[in-house]
Amino acid sequence: MPYDVALVGSGFSAICTAAHLLTNLPQEASIAIVGDDSDFGRGTAYRTELPYHRLNVPAGRMSVFPDRPNDFVEWLGQKGLDDNPLSFASRGDYGLYLRDRLASLLRSREQRARVDFIRAKASACRDDGAGGFSFTLERGDELHARNVVLCLGVGAASLPVQTVDNAGHGSQHIIGHCWQPGWLSKVKSGDRICILGSGLTMIDQVMTLRGKGHRGPIHVLSRRGLVPHAHVTPPLPPVEPDLGIGSTEISHLLRSLRKQVRDGVSWRSLMDGLRPKTQALWQSLTVAQRSRFLRHGLPWWNIHRHRIAPEVFAAFEKLMVEGVVEIHAGFLRSIEPAVEGIALHYRRRHSQVVQSLQVDWVINCTGMERAGIAHSRLLESMRDDGIVLLDPLGLGVEVDEGARLLQGDGESWPGLFAAGALTAGRFWEITAVPDIRVQAQKIADAITKRVVGSGMPAIQR
Repeated sequence: MPYDVALVGSGFSAICTAAHLLTNLPQEASIAIVGDDSDFGRGTAYRTELPYHRLNVPAGRMSVFPDRPNDFVEWLGQKGLDDNPLSFASRGDYGLYLRDRLASLLRSREQRARVDFIRAKASACRDDGAGGFSFTLERGDELHARNVVLCLGVGAASLPVQTVDNAGHGSQHIIGHCWQPGWLSKVKSGDRICILGSGLTMIDQVMTLRGKGHRGPIHVLSRRGLVPHAHVTPPLPPVEPDLGIGSTEISHLLRSLRKQVRDGVSWRSLMDGLRPKTQALWQSLTVAQRSRFLRHGLPWWNIHRHRIAPEVFAAFEKLMVEGVVEIHAGFLRSIEPAVEGIALHYRRRHSQVVQSLQVDWVINCTGMERAGIAHSRLLESMRDDGIVLLDPLGLGVEVDEGARLLQGDGESWPGLFAAGALTAGRFWEITAVPDIRVQAQKIADAITKRVVGSGMPAIQR
C-alpha cells in the first residue's frame, strides 16, 4: 500500500524525524520506516553499553525536541541518573532515551499517525510519475510513498593504502572498518595495535580496548598527529567572533580568530560563539574555498570544534603519559605481513625519514568516506538514475535550503528530502544532535504541509 511518508534508514536522523512527524501529522496519515537494523534509532553510536563511551555534548543540549530543551535532562532525572545539564551522559543512556521517547509517541492513541516498521533494505528508487516515489526492496517487493526522507548517513573511509598480499598472512588482522563486528573479541590482552586516524573514533576504540581488558601498546598514526581537545567544566561563555568585514577567505578568517585569542579571548569561547554562524559562513564560501579548507584546515577544525568529555580526555591523556598510547605524525606508505604480525611503513611528517611499526592489529579509524554514498546501494542506484546529485566535494548529496534533493536542472524534488550527515555539502555543521534535531523538525513541518496543507487528503489506513 502507499504511504504518506517513508523514512529510509535507522539511525538518529530517522528516529528524530519520526518523532517530529508523529508530533505533527494527523492520525489519518501513514509512515513507513524502512531499515535493516533491529535496534531502530540507536545506531552504532548509541547502542554501546560501555560507560566510558560518553556524549561529546552536555546533556542540557541533547533533547531530541528543540522546543523542549530540558527533555533529556528530565528523562535522566526520572531514571535516577545524573541530571546535571552540564554533565556528559553515557551514549548508551542516550540511546535508551531515544527508544523511550519513540515508544511513548507510538503508544499515544490521540492524533498519532500510523507507523509501519519494514525490516528491509531499499535497493532502488524512482519517480512514480504521480507525485511520489516507488522503492524496490531487496527482498523483492515494492513500497510507494508521497514523501521520502533519506536518513542513510555516510559510510566509513576505506584504508588509505592498499595492503600487500591482502589475502595472505595477517590480513584477517587488518580491520578496514572499526565498527565491523567480532574483531574485538579476538584481540589478546598484550597484542600490539596500530590505529589509523586520530579523531573521535580513535578515542572510542582506545577506550573500548582498555575497557575490554587490553593492556598492550597502542600506536596511533595520522598525518598531523592531532587529537581532540577536551571540554572544560564549567563551560566558558561563548564569545561572538569578529570575522572581519567583507572577506570570506579562510586565511583572513583564521588570522582574525588567532588575533582574538592572542588578545585574551578563550578559543573555546570563540568556537562556541562561531557555531550559530557556521552554516551561513560555509554557504558563503565558494567550492574552491571549501576545498581549500578541507585540504588544509579540517584537522584543526575537528580537534577544536568536536571536543570530548573532560573525564574521557583525562583517561586518554593518562594513557599517553604512561606510554600505553603513542601518537605518530606521518604519511602511511604501505601495510604488509611481517614474520610476527603486520608491518606498517610511514614517512614522518616534515621529514623524508621512513619508519616502521610492527603490530598485531591494524584498525582503520580514518573518518568518513569522501565519496559520500559508496556505503549505500540505494544511493548509488539513485545517482545512476539521476535522482541524486553528489556534492562536488564528496560530502554527500546536493540539497536546497529546506533539505530537498536537487534535480539536474537545479530545481528541487518535491517531497524528496535528505537528513543528517548526507546534507553536509550544503550545511556542513549537520552531524551533531543539536543541528540534526532542528533540521528534522523543519523537514517534518514541510512534509506536514504537503500532507494536510495542500489539499491532498492523507492516505487512508
